[in-house]
Amino acid sequence: MNNHNLLVELFVEELPPKALKKLGESFANTLFESLKSQGLTAENSVVTPYASPRRLASHVTNVAAKGADKKVSQKLMPASVGLDANGNATPALLKKLQSLGADESAVASLKNEHDGKADVLFLDAMQAGANLQDALQKAVDEAIQKLPIPKVMTYQLADGWTSVNFVRPAHGLVALHGSDVVAISVLGLTAGNQTQGHRFEAAVSPVILNNADSYTEQLKTEGAVIASFAERRAEIEHQLNAAAAKQNLTPIEDDALLDEVTALVERPNVLLGQFEEVYLEVPQECLILTMKANQKYFPLLDSNGKLTNKFLIVSNISPADPSAVIGGNERVVRPRLADAKFFFDQDRKKTLESRLSSLDKVVYHNKLGSQGERTERVRAIAKAIGQQLGGDDLAAKADKAAQLAKADLITDMVGEFPELQGIMGRYYAQHEGLDNDVAFAIEDHYKPRFSGDELPRNQVGVSVALADKLETLVGLFGIGEKPTGDKDPFALRRHALGIVRLLIECKLNLSLNDLITITVKEIKNTDHQKSWAERMSQYGSVAYQTHMLDPNTYSLVSVFTYDRLAGSLREQGSSPQEVDAVLSLNPALLSDIPQRLAAVRAFSSLPEADSLAAANKRVGNILKKADGEVKAEVSAHLLLEASEVALHDALGKVKTTADSTFESGDYTASLKSLAALKAPVDAFFDNVMVNADDPALRANRLGLLATLHQAMNRVADLSKLAS
Repeated sequence: MNNHNLLVELFVEELPPKALKKLGESFANTLFESLKSQGLTAENSVVTPYASPRRLASHVTNVAAKGADKKVSQKLMPASVGLDANGNATPALLKKLQSLGADESAVASLKNEHDGKADVLFLDAMQAGANLQDALQKAVDEAIQKLPIPKVMTYQLADGWTSVNFVRPAHGLVALHGSDVVAISVLGLTAGNQTQGHRFEAAVSPVILNNADSYTEQLKTEGAVIASFAERRAEIEHQLNAAAAKQNLTPIEDDALLDEVTALVERPNVLLGQFEEVYLEVPQECLILTMKANQKYFPLLDSNGKLTNKFLIVSNISPADPSAVIGGNERVVRPRLADAKFFFDQDRKKTLESRLSSLDKVVYHNKLGSQGERTERVRAIAKAIGQQLGGDDLAAKADKAAQLAKADLITDMVGEFPELQGIMGRYYAQHEGLDNDVAFAIEDHYKPRFSGDELPRNQVGVSVALADKLETLVGLFGIGEKPTGDKDPFALRRHALGIVRLLIECKLNLSLNDLITITVKEIKNTDHQKSWAERMSQYGSVAYQTHMLDPNTYSLVSVFTYDRLAGSLREQGSSPQEVDAVLSLNPALLSDIPQRLAAVRAFSSLPEADSLAAANKRVGNILKKADGEVKAEVSAHLLLEASEVALHDALGKVKTTADSTFESGDYTASLKSLAALKAPVDAFFDNVMVNADDPALRANRLGLLATLHQAMNRVADLSKLAS
């Protein structure tokens, strides 16, 4: 078998940089999987993806020129259709065999097997292995079809008549098996062995590839292109760190920016630029954002993490004298920094409080009112939370922070850079001399913004962050804007997880369900404060409508949040049984849940755990089937059997310990103390008839089981651990 390494390259115009990495991986992996499914790769075949701004390529080792023939069993038809009463072939069978290239002589070799429904005829035959040309054509077509293209474009081919659809116009196709060209075609291109190097710095044009294995080296030496995305990224990172080290500085860490710049250059050359120090008067977040987002520069930080007036440029050219490149980039960034300084200076001429009236003109949702009305709701919720967490002082600060939290949405800086909302509010609050607790809360009330994000740095921020997320969740659920499937346009899942993290990680002594109740009440209270005429007068043509909250809002939000909590706990390593055991009790304080889970985990390791969990499940089933409500009450004089007396005595001792440790918050000790109940519980079920004929005895025994059930299920529902 003629096995060689294979290279396929599609040469195109500049690809979308934010999608390049995925495009390269998809192209290479899909092509490889297709060849593999067609039997042309070996067990040790390896695929290597390549992606640069103007090419997608795949290198696959040990690819056969022709796949091995294989024996296949072809299902023909039911035996009752293919054979007559004498076992001879019917015309239908002969016609089927003819279509497969066989004749009547093959009838004797047919297999008659039962497929579960009827006897079926099968024909064993040898299937010829795929040849590389056909297989590669199919693989490349499939790889192109399955590319995760953000948006396709339609363009005409050279003939002026034919149009094709692709992410960018394609201009070249390479397909080499060893040194041999594989004759395939795609997007109006025919495969060859030539590609193009760097637009300006290639030593030769075109680059004529010797074989599949010389691709990367020839592109690097003759074409001035680093074909590998990973290698190019590593080279950029190395140059960034080296250039920064010469200045005793550190480049800002941003993997997304590094990926994007890697997708913009073919052979990177890192250069140092700088700007006037006067711009450092602007908050560094503003300067960093404009340099990263607009110019793709890497700002440099000093040892204290403060922004300096120097930055790194990743250039795609390497001139002998880089001064023109550096000067051009410095000239380009200066106006953007000047704009940021202008916005910052102008914004500070007005206080945050003076901007609040403008929030009344910003529609939050046509069924939930303006940002101004929403602010009032968040204020009330934040104040209530602050009161519970820290009394009057915290409540007052939370109220103030919530009042000003959205005011920076009206500023010029946030209008230009929406990503700075909250951050600029903090700077402007500090400029006005407001309490630092309030200023930081204005910034932090958006946190946590994503998985793994930091939490607010003080209790004021925690209060406002909780209030903001609760108001969003309850308000939008209340008007029917619930997430569906993969669609969550208002990021309600993220808001729910934010609430969960705040309650658990900040160890807040707040009941989730109480918070939802407070929020529902506040939204209803502020919902109809203005008449229809007042609303229309204020909002003009905006289709603003009053509404009634869904009466099921409380339960919808509670279930949704607990579902998000359950998913989060499972992702963090807790088993589904452990999570169900804890959450089935719907614990009021989410801050207790980590300790409850740890207690359940410790209990599960006890030798008595399985037996007690099974017994708990059995007790629960008995109590469910009992007529009427069963009270956890026991009359000692009605305990007749030795086993029920023993259980009652053991339960009295264990319950005292379990309850006291539970109340002190030692959930692990509380659950472990239950181990002493295994023997008396087992004996009870072995020797005592619960559903006795005597109603008084039956009621007393059910009361004993109800007391047992109550004692066992304070930390978690242990029946969920039963296998």
